Amino acid sequence: MLEKSPQHHRRNGTGFSSLAEGILELLASGQAATRTELTALLGAAPSTVSFAVSQLLAHGLVAEEGTVSSTGGRPRKVLRLGGSDGYAVAADIGGKHAHVGVIHPGGALTDVSTVPFATADGPEAALPGLVETLQALVDQHGPELLRGVGLCLPGPVDVEPGLVTLPARMPGWNRFPVRDWLEERFAVPVAVENDANCMAVGEHSVRPAEHRQSIMVKAGSGIGAGIIADGRLYRGATGGAGEITHARVEAAQDTPCSCGNTGCLETVASGAALVRILRERGHAVSSTEDVVRLAVDADPEATRAVRQAGRYLGQVLSANVNFFNPDAVYLGGILSTLEPFVAAVRSQLYEGCHPLVTQHLVIERTSLGADAGLMGAGQFALQRALAMAMQAVSGERR
Repeated sequence: MLEKSPQHHRRNGTGFSSLAEGILELLASGQAATRTELTALLGAAPSTVSFAVSQLLAHGLVAEEGTVSSTGGRPRKVLRLGGSDGYAVAADIGGKHAHVGVIHPGGALTDVSTVPFATADGPEAALPGLVETLQALVDQHGPELLRGVGLCLPGPVDVEPGLVTLPARMPGWNRFPVRDWLEERFAVPVAVENDANCMAVGEHSVRPAEHRQSIMVKAGSGIGAGIIADGRLYRGATGGAGEITHARVEAAQDTPCSCGNTGCLETVASGAALVRILRERGHAVSSTEDVVRLAVDADPEATRAVRQAGRYLGQVLSANVNFFNPDAVYLGGILSTLEPFVAAVRSQLYEGCHPLVTQHLVIERTSLGADAGLMGAGQFALQRALAMAMQAVSGERR
């Protein structure tokens, strides 16, 4: 999702480019397929949308195929991306594994698998193996149809240069030029994004169009959040929107956090915190997966710890939900697979939020599950490819 609204760019003199990007974005994600749907979602005048579509049709970036019936009017022409037989490959990077797959325009996801990925070994050691995996997918689907590559990373991402900045659990990755490194090898546009933002975009693309405001929380070894505001990803002034993991929690007291402060949410509610807490209580656990296995087996200590982590997360989320008033809060990451965790978050939100805010609030697990980040990464890749194509179109118009 583009982080600025079409209205913002029209006020700043770049209306066509921004509106065209919005149209391509909605068609790529499958959220719209007709001029009427585009008009409703973009909040622009029908004549303005029709003009932008006509320009995109003329440049081959959009095509028409068939019609759909409408109530009380003539059939509407269905729009799709030009050359929509193309695709993107994407990878969602975790601590020890990478989730990979192929994303097609319109939101179809295929060839999904999970492969080993040693994040802690650093990018120069870990990335070549991932390139081999993605290249195999490219060879299978046709190199000539590859439009872009998407990478979802578990750390703060500076989107413009496409690199990670000051990650807590990614030794050797700080400021490594990930996007440039991958573009040299694939010779197509590469998009690099934070995992929670990828999940937010991926989940938003399959949710009802009327859900324009949402918070996606990834609860795994760490905690992150992605924000959808007015139907578009909101990154904030410096790209730090959604960093709830470093909100102060009274129960954390002076527990040191990886950010250098003490008392952060991450120190009491993340998977890494649960590993530490359970080890202090005598359990032989070394990963978040170990914690999950214990909780699934109804281990009392693990279940209590997981439930308490959900309460702490719910406390921090309550303040954000009261402030933002979203349509939905989606929970993803491995901890969201545990019912005690989800129930505790939900209970705390209902207890800590104003009734007006929770009146129609949806609180549930991501419907895409582990594929949410992969879907978002692929969409970012397709959108970056389209944006570069739009630059060429804008150059022709000048």
